Amino acid sequence: MSDHWLPLHVADCDPDPFVQFRTWFDEAEPEMNEREAVALVTATLDGHPSARMVLLRHVGNDSFGWFTNYESRKGHDLEANHHAALLWYCESLGRQIRIEGTVAKMSDAQSDAYFSSRARGHQIGAHASHQSEPLVSRQEIEDRVRELEARFEGVEVPRPEYWGGYLLTPTFFEFWQHREDRLHDRVFYTSDHHAWSRERHSP
Repeated sequence: MSDHWLPLHVADCDPDPFVQFRTWFDEAEPEMNEREAVALVTATLDGHPSARMVLLRHVGNDSFGWFTNYESRKGHDLEANHHAALLWYCESLGRQIRIEGTVAKMSDAQSDAYFSSRARGHQIGAHASHQSEPLVSRQEIEDRVRELEARFEGVEVPRPEYWGGYLLTPTFFEFWQHREDRLHDRVFYTSDHHAWSRERHSP
């Protein structure tokens, strides 16, 4: 058993799941190269799921956020079905956190602020990539990048209208701690829209 695999007791979990998330998130910082990486699961209106990794760029007191192309597969899924899930995992600490909730777009101001903080190459790339659409070849997108570099030479790169942030407002959390013999600790948080309750569940 890893020395890092510590028991998880309900009484030791903060009553606020956002506080508990930040505790584990902070404890993972020296353990992970890409602590912000999470799996995002979306589904079509008729329930066909898809998953991909995104980077958490917002960890708030009531929501989690990331940025992407609104015309991507996940963007189309979220336009039709506002329910989604996030999964954060830290292998060395034997921990994972599942989060489920509803998703809405960030404000234009929030998306503009983040876009302006990105590296210029990332900004150009957001314009160049028609995310999830077919490409004839790699050359096609490289040509677009060169054209855009020339177009925006000497000026700030504006945020494309089809690119921005999403916020997930949770209705459910699970904090999972690895234990010996697969007898893992699992603490669920559920909300009645007024307060969070937490309880242990079977591994």
